[in-house]
Amino acid sequence: MGLFTGAKNAIIDAYSWLNYKPLFSDNLGMPNRRAFPEAHATWVPAADERRLAAYKMLEAYDNNQVAELTAFRDGDDARERREFGDPSMFIDTITSHVLGDEQTITVPGAEQAGSDQSTPEAETAERIQTLLREWADEELLPMRLLQAERKAVGLGDGVYLLHWDADKQRVRIKTFDPGFYFPVIDEDSDGSDYPDRIHFAWELPEDKARRLPARLRRITYHLDWIGPTTANGVDRTGRAVRAPVLSDPTEEQAAQPVLGRGDLLDEQGSITRLYPWSEQPSYKTVYLTDATWELGDLKGPADVDSLPLDKAHFATNGQGEILDRLDLYQDFIPVIHVPNTVPPAGEHWGQSSLAKVLQVFDELSGSDTDSSRASATTGAPILAISGKAVSTQTQYTAGPGMVFTLGEGGAITSVETSGNLAELRNHVKDLKDRAATTARLPAVALGTADPAQFDSGYQMELALGPLDSLMSGMRLARDHPDRLIPKFVQRLFQAGQHPEWVGLPVLPAKLTRGAYTPTDKTAVLEEVTKARAAKVISLETAIRRLQDIGWPIEDAEEEIKQIDARSFEDARLLADALGNPKETADFLGRKAPDAQEPPAVILPPTDGTTAADKNTAQAAAAGAGESGGNTT
Repeated sequence: MGLFTGAKNAIIDAYSWLNYKPLFSDNLGMPNRRAFPEAHATWVPAADERRLAAYKMLEAYDNNQVAELTAFRDGDDARERREFGDPSMFIDTITSHVLGDEQTITVPGAEQAGSDQSTPEAETAERIQTLLREWADEELLPMRLLQAERKAVGLGDGVYLLHWDADKQRVRIKTFDPGFYFPVIDEDSDGSDYPDRIHFAWELPEDKARRLPARLRRITYHLDWIGPTTANGVDRTGRAVRAPVLSDPTEEQAAQPVLGRGDLLDEQGSITRLYPWSEQPSYKTVYLTDATWELGDLKGPADVDSLPLDKAHFATNGQGEILDRLDLYQDFIPVIHVPNTVPPAGEHWGQSSLAKVLQVFDELSGSDTDSSRASATTGAPILAISGKAVSTQTQYTAGPGMVFTLGEGGAITSVETSGNLAELRNHVKDLKDRAATTARLPAVALGTADPAQFDSGYQMELALGPLDSLMSGMRLARDHPDRLIPKFVQRLFQAGQHPEWVGLPVLPAKLTRGAYTPTDKTAVLEEVTKARAAKVISLETAIRRLQDIGWPIEDAEEEIKQIDARSFEDARLLADALGNPKETADFLGRKAPDAQEPPAVILPPTDGTTAADKNTAQAAAAGAGESGGNTT
């Protein structure tokens, strides 16, 4: 053991890519206490210390503040390092690609509403899709997505919280910094299971103006067994809490706990509840607790999951209900964790898009610092004056138009440093290319490629190959959260008993992200036109392909109707093939003319008799034929 005394521990975990920084990992593998005091707070679980420190380090890269953190260990000289925003540019670029050019909520089957094949199910799907999109507009969903995605790309994790707002009568969506997110993950879980208890916790600084000490606030969502109903009350110390509601006692029976609305007791004595979105009774519900502690009261080994509730002060919501295990009447925790990458087996957390390129960014910062210093010597060259007449006591200042008078044998020598500056700039360019290659961001995705080098859209697609593989993995990690958002919104609207949602089912829906790569629209249009002319694709497929590349077609069905309404040649061919004016008029979107009786045909006379005489003769002949006689 003595041989390894003082040896640094090698820690390999989800954040070991930061171990190369002494500031992040000391001899015991723990973050520097001066640089990361938040990670060493007494209430932070030991398993989350390195995660919180990694978040702060990544935020420093995003905000050009790595030098400030490094100064805690290396001194004030570290502040002279230059940081020109390259990590932030990478984060913004990747975020825009993973979001796509637009985000739309879609419900399968809604596209069939209003067509000839429309069914009641399709009409219901279209109704729910419309309501979801209206909600997205009211809640500024694209902005919330951008907030969460930038956190996920930069830090590795993003968090959404959805809740019912009784005042606004709609579902609200918020984004949380993942540093406030503390899920209680079961030891037997593989990391992908949904946790039954989630905390949001952060410290509140001292407020001297209101005479408030430093505090800790914790919001907890706990999926637990359904219990008897509770109401606002006070404990023995006068503190506001929730207390069980008891029935009035009778002579035969003492006071008993009261069940909540709609709750039933099964044969085993457990409480069940039937939720609007479920066909089977549930034994679980979610309880909400919003409590605050004074940091001075937190003593002893207590982390965020085991804080002493007897010293907590509970908040009150807008309806006056104390948030002390308040029953939310829902059987799901409305919190959605968005990992930036697909977590490894057994892990819960994603990985930042900067994780693999941080060392390149450090080298880039050093080269930028050297370039800044070299440019100073290039703009103000170094001069050396030599000769017998030069006095060591004389100070010379060089400037425009300055003339030096030198004695016998005097000379002025200039030190040329522009070559060093050029080499440093070339090195900076190489480092940027290396970072882009490692991050799988080709030059065309960063907008630094020369468009002239691409002769066709196919060449551009080949250049975007690394970005395609990157986006494939990142969007796979977001596929489940993109389905949970509209699912939770539907359930919360029903839990809030909004009149427009009462009676509607909860249908599968998804947040669909748009294209992330530039498209050669001219080439695609030519391809679609040729395929349509050769009759190898349908008009519907052609319209959808044009929608995919950004053509302003909002409704494919309506666009097809407008095209058919002007296709007179196709209508003529249809009329010749079917001989049915009504179907031809339906094709053109017009009303068919009313059918009329054709006029009687009157043949012209040929022997000089009048038409009336001929008709009389024909009638007489017809009468004789019926009587069996002969006519001569």
